[in-house]
Amino acid sequence: MESDSTVSSMIMMDEDLHPHQFSSSTSKQHSNSTPTSTSVHELLECPVCTNSMYPPIHQCHNGHTLCSTCKTRVHNRCPTCRQELGDIRCLALEKIAESLELPCRYTSIGCPEIFPYYSKLKHESICNFRPYNCPYAGSDCSVLGDISQLVAHLRDDHRVDMHSGCTFNHRYVKSNPMEVENATWMLTVFHCFGQYFCLHFEAFQLGMAPVYMAFLRFMGDERDARSYSYSLEVGGSGRKLIYEGSPRSIRDSHKKVRDSHDGLIIYRNMALFFSGGDRKELKLRVTGRIWKEQQNPEGGVCIPNLCS
Repeated sequence: MESDSTVSSMIMMDEDLHPHQFSSSTSKQHSNSTPTSTSVHELLECPVCTNSMYPPIHQCHNGHTLCSTCKTRVHNRCPTCRQELGDIRCLALEKIAESLELPCRYTSIGCPEIFPYYSKLKHESICNFRPYNCPYAGSDCSVLGDISQLVAHLRDDHRVDMHSGCTFNHRYVKSNPMEVENATWMLTVFHCFGQYFCLHFEAFQLGMAPVYMAFLRFMGDERDARSYSYSLEVGGSGRKLIYEGSPRSIRDSHKKVRDSHDGLIIYRNMALFFSGGDRKELKLRVTGRIWKEQQNPEGGVCIPNLCS
């Protein structure tokens, strides 16, 4: 695969990475909390996994509690006193939990919301302040973090191509284009308009047909992604294909975007036609640009703000 002057095969690389986890301290007490509510919150923390416990909350004969998930993990033995757990529910603790209001676990990184105990978990699964998954999908990377952390991770750990500017011109080369059984792909990160975008290019089977696909993802939330548009163009021998659309947020997984076919799709026969020559080697040049849609305050119409 090649970006302008560098050519290399489009081969997926399995990287031996140690998973890094995004860490954010769960606030146990907001500014109006009393010592009593804080200690109750600590009682609702499972001693095994340290997560908040939700019904059913189990207890042993001596009154030690743990969550239902960990009850199976400890083989029905209390992790505190080693007594058999049985099927005793701690109904009093479950009832107390209903009366609590707690801050989002991402309060330390900006979320101001406070929720009833049993609503908190649902909010945290969709909180706009929750960390992002690494968009580098080839090695099933498990790294989580905010955008600045992920950009540094992509640059330092995955060694992806980093570019500044809102236009691009990439050349993708594969010596044996008949091989598409394994998803082959490349990731390039662009910085423009103060934001980061990921350009993907890969090969896969679409039904019985081998295809190549290019698509852009926005490193941020879906609401902000809709403020941008992009175009991709590929061609040769007097023909060309053009795709225009909005980038998908990296909240949507790489697989979800690919399987939705939301991008520039080039069937292999057409790709080889664009490559010219004897059509035995893939040589595709993909050009594109990113722009920001701006609202016209007078007419209410979106007008493009092109990046120079």
